[in-house]
Amino acid sequence: MSEDSVRRGARTAIPILLVALLSLLAPGCRLMDGEDAGDVPPPVTETATKHAKPSGRKPGVVNIETEQSLNGTRAAGTGIVLDTSGLVLTNNHVIQGATRIKGTDTDNRRTYTAQVVGYDRAGDVAVIRLTGAFGLKAAVFASAAGVAVGDPVTAVGNAGGKGGAPTVVTGRVTALEQSVTARDDTNGTSERLSGLIETSAPIKPGDSGGPLLNTSGKVIGINTAASAGLAMDGSKPTKNHRGYAIPSDTALGVARQIQRGEPSSTVHIGPTAMLGVKVRAGGGSPGVIVAEVVPGSPAATAGVPVGAAIVSLGGQAVDSPGTLTGLVLARRPGEVVRLEWTTAQGVLMAAEIRLTEGPPQ
Repeated sequence: MSEDSVRRGARTAIPILLVALLSLLAPGCRLMDGEDAGDVPPPVTETATKHAKPSGRKPGVVNIETEQSLNGTRAAGTGIVLDTSGLVLTNNHVIQGATRIKGTDTDNRRTYTAQVVGYDRAGDVAVIRLTGAFGLKAAVFASAAGVAVGDPVTAVGNAGGKGGAPTVVTGRVTALEQSVTARDDTNGTSERLSGLIETSAPIKPGDSGGPLLNTSGKVIGINTAASAGLAMDGSKPTKNHRGYAIPSDTALGVARQIQRGEPSSTVHIGPTAMLGVKVRAGGGSPGVIVAEVVPGSPAATAGVPVGAAIVSLGGQAVDSPGTLTGLVLARRPGEVVRLEWTTAQGVLMAAEIRLTEGPPQ
């Protein structure tokens, strides 16, 4: 098993990156819980033939665009149609922070607004629903259990975030059970992904969430990251290029859990609660330091100032930014919780606040 360091959201040539494409601002709207989904397709066990030709493009690909009004950015990625009524599988980092999501089915060329059904932050998997969609062509999945080094593969996606017909690139499986650490240059966070399929297919920013296909055109992985040698200026990748995909069995397992509405320590179901602060570690002091307060948010209404140290939420101690995020994600929009913070002068303050609805995390 290997381990590499990856980056997210970069705009220049870099060692390794997660392949959502970030650009500039547009206004946003609320996200709502997804409707009850149809059955997520079971994988069909199949072993690819090493000497067969790559499959080429297959149905079931969605171009995804998101607006992130709180960060002043937008993003582009890819999704995979799971059922005819518009349930779509993608990466969590494609929809993370989104205040508005649109998906264009590349088979019927129709564009839909989308709602978040649920997401797994640790596994980088998300499920969205295209509102009002019907009669879509769903992708066909196969188990990744039979995938072997040397197998030909095809990667399909919204490369460059250009929309329109998906880009199709080919390569071979170069390694299995790979681990990478994903760094997001936009907010300094990182996460570790493991069990990935490594391939030489030259995936690019915008391909995140798109299918990795075997020689029969069945989905065996979800493209999520690209490596050294990938140039962001439009030039050709070098021979050292590596792409990474989440195995289909892993992604579908999360999708089924989301479909059943079963939250866990990593899987969030439905709308996301928001406190309305950006924080940093306390540097040895209790709590986390407020670096920014979102105007009009519950934190702003309660009078939490920049520079304050949040020390507890709902009676539970806050000792890191990750702890605060976890405590908020465990709540639902509309819940009332007690927030405690200390001012820069060391005065303990408290308020009962009503959490509002925010973007997925």
